[in-house]
Amino acid sequence: MRFLHTSDWHLGRRFHGEDLIDAQRQILDHICDTARDEQVDALLVAGDIYDRAIPSLDAVRLFSQGLNQMADLGIPTVMISGNHDSAHRLGVGSALLARAGVHLRTDPAHTATPVLLEGPTGTVAVYGVPYLEPSLVRTHLEAKEASHQAVLTSALDRIRTDLATRPAGTRSVVLAHAFVTGATGCPSERDISVGGVDHASASVFDGIDYVALGHLHGAQPINDHIHYSGSPLAYSFSETGHTKSLTLIDLHTGAAAPTVTRHDLPADLQLPLARLTGRLEDLLTDPAHEPLTEAWLHVTLTDTARPYEPMARLKQRFPHTLDLQHIPAAIPAQATTTPTYSERLRGRGDLDITHDFITTVRGTPPNDEEHSLLQEAIDSTRVSAQEKETV
Repeated sequence: MRFLHTSDWHLGRRFHGEDLIDAQRQILDHICDTARDEQVDALLVAGDIYDRAIPSLDAVRLFSQGLNQMADLGIPTVMISGNHDSAHRLGVGSALLARAGVHLRTDPAHTATPVLLEGPTGTVAVYGVPYLEPSLVRTHLEAKEASHQAVLTSALDRIRTDLATRPAGTRSVVLAHAFVTGATGCPSERDISVGGVDHASASVFDGIDYVALGHLHGAQPINDHIHYSGSPLAYSFSETGHTKSLTLIDLHTGAAAPTVTRHDLPADLQLPLARLTGRLEDLLTDPAHEPLTEAWLHVTLTDTARPYEPMARLKQRFPHTLDLQHIPAAIPAQATTTPTYSERLRGRGDLDITHDFITTVRGTPPNDEEHSLLQEAIDSTRVSAQEKETV
């Protein structure tokens, strides 16, 4: 049986102010075309459908169009909510959509209720595990503690219990939205850490024939049976040079590992990202940079002094200069000009930022007791935001 695995559409997201709706529309068209051309038996969408819990009208319209396209394929679609989605909002109308072959799994109570697919070689049970916020689902799932490891373990234990009731030879697929140990993230993903820990081990998924993961934006395997499809579009300059793809899975009978193939997206569907580094005058005059005049640029200026109005001058040659930083080349790294606020925060977690704030204001870092209180406050704030998104 053949599946097409994708995730992290982030409908409605902008890239440094640039509207991505048209690019995302082309991506959804390509996903549906690929599913049809490759004659897949089901489409798997592993979360973060929207970029925000309350998406823009353009994003909702695009998702509605996508739902119709998926229903028109005549093949089942199984889709879960991610940490960017409001599970309740995304799940509205799920019972009606299921009649059209689009199966939304946004409620943790339904993780052990599979979509059963019948093929010439037997039955495949497809289970959807939406993003599980530990503090919100621990009680319902009867998890041992409020951690990603614990709630995913409880959800997968329920799935394995259901799977044991199925006829012998029934194969299994699980969709999940999580950070699994051994994977590599990037700055465009939202932090999901609890108590400073955001990982769950791959062993949580033992016994499952294929695990279709979402959350991380780079396509990558965890092992033969567990894969991230990655996002179909780049959402930060850290993804410059990434080749975005869709993941095709051929599930075999018996214990054989699935065959996984990455289908690279056509070049014209990938964002034209590039990085430039150098002195402003060189960047403005060097003919070698002519091919980048229409690229979306992250520019690092190396002039000793910050040039006058650098962004305005760069945009005269490179109209899509979207991000600019100044790192003088002649000055050692430790003596560079004071970094901007955004530069100081880039790639750092909430706990690190609050630690630095207290250290700067007070002159001494937080002690162990204060560290625990800060972590508790950060976790509580994130959970509170999740609770608001579900109303």
